Amino acid sequence: MLVYLVRHGIAVSRNDPTSPADAARPLTPKGIEKTMEVARGIAELRAHPTVMISSPLLRAVQTGEIFAEVLGFPVTRLRRSENLAPEAKPAALFAELARLKAKEVMCFGHAPHLDETIAAAVGKGPAFTQLKKAGVALLEFDSFEPPKALLCWLYTPKALRKLGG
Repeated sequence: MLVYLVRHGIAVSRNDPTSPADAARPLTPKGIEKTMEVARGIAELRAHPTVMISSPLLRAVQTGEIFAEVLGFPVTRLRRSENLAPEAKPAALFAELARLKAKEVMCFGHAPHLDETIAAAVGKGPAFTQLKKAGVALLEFDSFEPPKALLCWLYTPKALRKLGG
């Protein structure tokens, strides 16, 4: 299974005095624009997820909705999962992915959870990547229990925006 891990786009700062509670922090207008450009770059890479799963936090859901729109995926089929919440354990996400009958899955979440997920998937100790906001990594899984995956690539948002034109 191919699994795309996408960190949410630029959101309203939690230090902003007008910021809502963490779970309700939305993407900024700049975050929406840049995330759209990143999604276009992923489209150029011919990503065809048949399942999209998002953290329940608003900024991740909005990122998922943008990717769904650009990739022609029905937004109403974007799933929400606590296994992509910031405090989730990678093993819980692996168990959820193992139950899916899909060739390509796209997941939308947060740092450092996604970086910890990459490390656990490739059998490394602490996280060795640092996804930027709207950054994307692609893992190819051979198994989920125990997790065994290959990190195919990790793109910065800037590289994906250039790719998307």
